[in-house]
Order: sequence, then C-alpha cells, then structure tokens
Amino acid sequence: MLTAEEIMHKYLKFFEGKGHAIIESKPVIPENDPTVLFTTAGMHPLVPFLLGQPHPAGKRLANVQKCLRTDDIDEVGDASHHTFFLMLGNWSLGDYFKKEAIEMSWEFLTGKEWLGIPKDRIAVTCFAGDADAPRDDESARVWESLGVPKERIYFKGKKDNWWGPAGLTGPCGPDTEMFYYTGVKERDCDQDGCGPGCHCGLWVEVWNDVFMEYNKTKDGRFERLSQKNVDTGMGLERTAAVMQGAKSDYETELFLPVMEWIRSKSAKYDEKSARIIADHLRAAVFVLADDRGVVPSNVEHGYILRRLIRRAIRHARTCGISGSICGEIAEIYIRIYGDMWPELAKNREFVLRELWLEEKRFAETLERGMREFERIAAHCGGTISGKDAFLLYQSYGFPIEITEELARERGKGVDKHGFEEELARHQEISREGTKHKFASGLADFSEKTVRLHTATHLLQAALRKVLGESVQQKGSNITPERLRFDFTYGQKMTPEQIRQVEDLVNGWIRQGISVRRKEETIEEAREEGALAFFAHKYGEKVSVYEIPGASKEVCTGPHVSNTSEIGHFKIVKEEAVSAGVRRIKAVVEQG
Repeated sequence: MLTAEEIMHKYLKFFEGKGHAIIESKPVIPENDPTVLFTTAGMHPLVPFLLGQPHPAGKRLANVQKCLRTDDIDEVGDASHHTFFLMLGNWSLGDYFKKEAIEMSWEFLTGKEWLGIPKDRIAVTCFAGDADAPRDDESARVWESLGVPKERIYFKGKKDNWWGPAGLTGPCGPDTEMFYYTGVKERDCDQDGCGPGCHCGLWVEVWNDVFMEYNKTKDGRFERLSQKNVDTGMGLERTAAVMQGAKSDYETELFLPVMEWIRSKSAKYDEKSARIIADHLRAAVFVLADDRGVVPSNVEHGYILRRLIRRAIRHARTCGISGSICGEIAEIYIRIYGDMWPELAKNREFVLRELWLEEKRFAETLERGMREFERIAAHCGGTISGKDAFLLYQSYGFPIEITEELARERGKGVDKHGFEEELARHQEISREGTKHKFASGLADFSEKTVRLHTATHLLQAALRKVLGESVQQKGSNITPERLRFDFTYGQKMTPEQIRQVEDLVNGWIRQGISVRRKEETIEEAREEGALAFFAHKYGEKVSVYEIPGASKEVCTGPHVSNTSEIGHFKIVKEEAVSAGVRRIKAVVEQG
C-alpha cells in the first residue's frame, strides 16, 4: 500500500527519468494570472509557456501543484470531489505529443516499479469528434497498441473529452482520460449507461492527458496550432484512495485523522457533512498559509475563503458539534501536510488567528439568525415559507435541517420544496457568475491586459522610489479594465505621494524604453538587483524582465515590447487591505 507522499515521490522520480525538469508548485493564489482568483489547474501558472514563450527549465516539465476550484462545490461530500486538491502534472511544450504522453501514462499506472495497477481495472475515453475536430482515433490506436481492449476504449463528446478554451478564444484540444474500476457504487445509476464518466462511483477518473492542438478564434473557428502541447493531470487524493483500496479519498491519511476527530465530537454524525467540513477547512488552511495575506472578507479571494469556513461551521452544527472546530482541525492538517508544504508551519499563527476570528464573527451572525428565526416563526402561521427558510440559510448560515428542527420544536413545518426551489435558482445564478469569475487566464492575454501587466512593474518601481525600498508586492490582479496591486506599507498614501508615483510611471512610459527578457538562475537575478519577493516559489532557472532605468523583476510575463505601448497611467483608488498592506487600483488610457 502506497502513501500519498510515496505516490508523489514516485511520480516526480518517474518523470525526471523521462527528461522532465521538476518545477516548484506555484501559490494557490496566482502571482500573475490576470483573471483567476485561484490556481484552478496545474497549467494555469504555465499559460505564457503554453502560448509559446520559452520556459527557463526546458520543454519537459513536471510538478505537484496546489489547486483550488469552487465551480463544483455542490459535489463536495461524495467520495472524490474537493475544493482544494493536489495535482500531479507533466507537460510537453512543443516536444512529445500523443503517443509518448499516453505511453508514459500507461507505464506509470501499470508498471510494477511504479503504481502497478492491474491493467484489467483500467478503461479509457477519447474524443468522439464533431464538426470542429475529427474523432481522436490516433489516441485510441495508441491505447490498443498498449493492450487496452477495444471494449474498454470509449468515445465521448466535447462535454467529457475536450479541454478548453475556458474563455471565448485560446488553445484547446481533445483529451484522453483514464478511469479505475472500483467495483463499488456510491449511488444508483442507469446500469445500461454505466461506464467511465458515470458518477455512481463505480469508475473513478485518475488521470487526464490533454492535447492542445487547436486554437479557437474569435469567429468560432478551430485552427491547428504550430506548437502542440501536452498538459496532464493526476489528482493525488484520488490516486491515493485507489492505491490504498479506500472507498473514498476521506479514508486515506490525507483526511482520515480529521474525519476521526469530527466523528469523535459529533452528537449526530453525518458522513456528507463531515466530508464537507474536512474538505473546506483543508482548503482554508492552505489559502491562509499562502504568503499572500488573504483573510476572510466579502470580496474576491476573501469572499471564497469566508464561504468555505462558514460552510464548514454550518455543517459542524448539522453533525451536532458544539464549540470551536476550526483551530483544532487546522492543527491536524498542519501536522499531516507540514513536511510536504513548509508554509503551513511557517504561517501557523496567522492561520489559527484568522480562523478563530472568523469563527467568532460567524457565531455572532448565528445569534442574530436565531433572533430572525424567532421573528419569522412568530408570524408564519403553521409553516415557514421556502423564501424565509432560504433567507435564514443565505444570510445567517442556517442549514435547512436546523430550520426544520427549530420549527418542529415549536410545532411548525417548513416548506422544504420551496426552499429547494430558491436554493436551485440561487445556485444557477452563482454558477453563471463563477464561470465568468474563474475564466482561465488563457482567455485573456489581450493587448489591454498585457499593457496593464507591464504597468504593474513600473508601479512597483515607482512606489519603492517614493515610499522607500521596504515596499514589497503582496499580490496583484489584472483585468482588461484595471490593475490591482497590493503592497506592504503602514499608512495611507498622501495625494502628493500618489501624484509622484503617477508622474514617475508616466515619465518612463513617455521615454519609450524597450523591455528586455533573459533567463538565469534566481541567485544571478538577485545579484543583478532583480526583485523576486516570491523567490522560494521559483525554479532553478527564471525569466527576468528589465525596463532599463526603471525596473528589473523575476516574472513569467507577458509584457509589451516597449513602454510607449502602455498608454497614460492613472491611479483611481488607494486603500487599506489589512494591517500593513495597502491596495492600488489603476487604469491606463491610450493617448
């Protein structure tokens, strides 16, 4: 039986032996991706290199990437869906393609030296073809040549076997997915239609090889790419469950100590709620420990973090757990993952403090919710309406089960059907908003975004000149409309300081300075004075972008070729984010 850590080390050793450079995991909160709040896939930090920019480490890469997704949060609680997860990935940037990628996947899955999964427990799916692209018979032939019988090779459409583009345009292509036969169903399904891709639990997807060979254009056409890439992903949690014969990911050492703690504290244990608690608080611990200073709030990263923490607390109430839960569970996760991810131990005090504060705030919200419940119950007649039950759920964090229990104690009912209708309507609205919010960075390397990205380098250089060299970047987010830049500084900037920063940036823009890029080691970059505040996250070789006379930073890009392309720079807002961290929002206007 292999542990998760052993699987991870085997994976990296295997691909290193196949000529892949092992690169560090990037933060779960992206450094330079212009549109996503979180790193949602292993490929996100590699977007510039998938689009053709040379990677300092070469054309073959592999790593274990921290990822977080909320688009399928409603699936959390089954055997294998998570918000936060660890993705084993390997990439070919214009090097090998379908045959080599599939052969390597098969060797690692079935080879006795590696995972040694019985070949007869694996089935695969390939793209079925449509008007945009032909059926992927090439992948199917490779699988057949490896000994996979035709009856275990399934062809599926774009919904199942096509990756991207997440936005309107960009690189995309067919994928081939590998499934493990568990032999156990978690839920009923149509037996005739059951096979890889069915959600009953009989088959679990363990690996996905994506073949980026097309580019979707603005007019909806699919053109062949000149650089064909391979992007693969294998979830560590699911793979550990497979290798350990566990019925779910939550029975592996990645979750089991937390699940046992929840069970020991539960007055009325509920398996799905316990899984949600374990999943959401693990995600919260990794987000808080990510060296970005993100704290629970009502906007962007902080909103997602708050939602995860409060949803976990609500489900703790469903399990009948009284008292505080977040700190004790966080301590368990820090012990489980601390050796693999040292930032957890390093930022332990910050993680525990923010969890405690958020739990305290939510406890106060729950008290107000009880007062609201009493008001509703006093005026509802015999039944609490679906709208009122949803109000208690949405505004005060009351699970429907708590509302029903409280109503029963007062001899009243709850319109659960009406509640479910309100919830479904809200989830659809939320899902559509999430799709827009979490669009891939591949969708937006537009001219406007690139201009703003280069402007952030000039902005940081100007801030350090005006406010002092103690200023350090804490994060950034860029859309085609504006840039947002977080930095360390202990007080509000004066109007004069803001004007000085704007003047410096616009002066460098007017000079028309050429932007230079070169590759070197992180030590060489630092010796030359390049800024690299997230240096512990970089690989052995890095890209250094220099704007002579203004800025030199370690960065993955992309950038304009000359500062004159940026336009007129203007700061529109300067505000506090947290203690010692300020935020600037700025725009550029074409002159």
